[in-house]
Amino acid sequence: MPPRAMIKDLSENSYLYSANAPFVEALYAQYLRDPGSVGEDWRDFFRQLQAQGMAPETAPDQAMIREEFARLARQPRAYQPTPSEAAPSTSCIDAKQVAVLQLINAYRFRGHQNADLDPLHLREPILVPELHPAFHKLDDDDMDREFNTGSLVGPERAPLRDILRSLKRTYCGHLGVEYMHITDTQEKRWLQQRLEGPEANTLLPEDEQREIMERIVAAGEFEKYLHTRYVGQKRFSLEGAECLIPMLHQLVQQAGEQGVSEVVLGMAHRGRLNVLTNILGKAPASLFEEFEGKSGGAAKNGSGDVKYHQGFSSDIRTPGGIVHFALLFNPSHLEIVDPVVGGSVRARQHRRKDITGSTVLPVLIHGDAAFSGQGVVMENFNMSQARGFRIGGTVHIIINNQIGFTTSNPLDSRSTTYCTEVARMIQAPILHVNGDDPEAVARAMRIALDFRMVYRKDVVVDLVCYRRHGHSEADEPAATQPMMYKKIRNHARVGQLYADLLVDQGVMTEDDIDALARQYRERLDAGETVAPCIVTEPFDKPYWVDWRPYLDGRWDEAVDTCIAAERVEALITRLNHLPESLVLHKQVRRILDDRAKMARGELPMDWGFAETLAYATLLEDGVPVRLSGQDSGRGTFFHRHAILHDQQTGDSYMPLQHLYEGQPDCVVIDSLLSEEAVLGFEYGYSTAAPYGLNIWEAQFGDFANGAQVVI
Repeated sequence: MPPRAMIKDLSENSYLYSANAPFVEALYAQYLRDPGSVGEDWRDFFRQLQAQGMAPETAPDQAMIREEFARLARQPRAYQPTPSEAAPSTSCIDAKQVAVLQLINAYRFRGHQNADLDPLHLREPILVPELHPAFHKLDDDDMDREFNTGSLVGPERAPLRDILRSLKRTYCGHLGVEYMHITDTQEKRWLQQRLEGPEANTLLPEDEQREIMERIVAAGEFEKYLHTRYVGQKRFSLEGAECLIPMLHQLVQQAGEQGVSEVVLGMAHRGRLNVLTNILGKAPASLFEEFEGKSGGAAKNGSGDVKYHQGFSSDIRTPGGIVHFALLFNPSHLEIVDPVVGGSVRARQHRRKDITGSTVLPVLIHGDAAFSGQGVVMENFNMSQARGFRIGGTVHIIINNQIGFTTSNPLDSRSTTYCTEVARMIQAPILHVNGDDPEAVARAMRIALDFRMVYRKDVVVDLVCYRRHGHSEADEPAATQPMMYKKIRNHARVGQLYADLLVDQGVMTEDDIDALARQYRERLDAGETVAPCIVTEPFDKPYWVDWRPYLDGRWDEAVDTCIAAERVEALITRLNHLPESLVLHKQVRRILDDRAKMARGELPMDWGFAETLAYATLLEDGVPVRLSGQDSGRGTFFHRHAILHDQQTGDSYMPLQHLYEGQPDCVVIDSLLSEEAVLGFEYGYSTAAPYGLNIWEAQFGDFANGAQVVI
């Protein structure tokens, strides 16, 4: 059949007409490549066309087909039916209404796959048939027909054209969101309200736009300054991901406004110097000394470290008060800091008696390759809601520069569509955002932090960006990624893109933006602190930990741990003073009876007795105790029994928590089956609580091998 005749016949199938034509073309081409890749209805339809000679069995002339559909779309229909003829039947209307609701759901589930996320547009967008009206048998005649919008935020009824426009704007712009894997309906409705509601169309106030521009200028000028002053030296530049700086600035200001008093940040080397200088307020003069080898070097009893591994802390003024911001030290092992942050946060929350996670906020910055590649990430997610390790949710930010050192092909770097798939295991919402759109980045962070503060659960922001240089500045990336870096060399920086936008909107002038850059460089030249809102004057710090007693301690210091026999017997008597209603297992009862005899000298002391007594004496001396590990409550070898279980009710009782009124905390935790992350967590806890005894127990000697990165 001639192509024009074929098109005429196709056009008479209304759901194949006009605006749906590109979809049908792509779907037919996909069918020719692999018939099994399209739905059964479409396979039958295309087979029927081929059997009737109405469709070519090889790929048609796409340009001609497209041109002909466009011509037909411009022409009026030759035949205008009467109203009675045009009116669909009730059953047809019902079917169309169901189809519209299915279309809305499709965008919520899969809209992110067609979102404009990659600043470089490295790969062709994938075909998602469910996002096209034709897939749901909706056509041009339905576009101006009103339908019930179901749970879509907005008017109860709207024309299909408006519904489709809203869905594309919400789910296929510079922000793509995965959240329909969440089983909690309330959480999903909350996210839909934030994504689909009026906030999506609200323009940022001009003062916020100018603040974002100022932070982007700071991020970019900092990298340019180091690049020219310290040519060839490693700094692990943030160029290509400059929006991280306004994102973090917004996070700490927004967190302070919501009552957060401390933020604990963990991150690897990428952009760390920029964050230290532009967010935490490390003095540039101090950083320059490190580049020039003039710093003091290793501290007493320390080994020293490279500048892009070092930690720092400062106090930042926010609308809700002063926020203490701590960046933890991190080694080259990219993700091992994750559980360390968790432990540090748990200790700080405990010190504040914060059981909900409302005052101390954990934030982790990941690389895309490490986030999907390192097993400790999964272990850390698995701990996030466990009783002994819960910290009220972490805000995860991924600097997704689409490459790990020299590996950029997803077929090599992971087995999933996104680097973020691991976060779905705990039903965390995932917000993918284009790193070249600072306002979309700001919105993503605003939604993410609000979700964490409302639901006290983890949330992920995937900042899709690029890496302007190699893994380090001495590296040549084009040797392994020639096509990627051809695009990067020709790609405008986000600072220029946003400056052009604000100039076009009349928010700022080019002279305003040039002045920001010039003033920032002048402050760097002077070695002045360039981060905003840094508190320098003294203020009351009721939760501050005095480390001075621990700084000059020696690991081999001799300590007398002897106690009097009378104290031993008194402590064991108190430990064995149990509630009368507690029904113990007969073997456990025998162990406790034997311990009473050991205290009286009637039996030799065993390990379980001595260990329990050690904890009891520390608690009596005012030292809190935290012990975690696999099966630590009972003890692997049936020896500890720090936690007793009632054989009638299943309730538990811990004698070490009932020595005396007002005693320090004693916690014994049966951890999940993890070594690396749990030990990292306990190490992090100990760094924020030096006044207590913090123990991690490896179940067997070889289990410790799984934690060697921390050890």
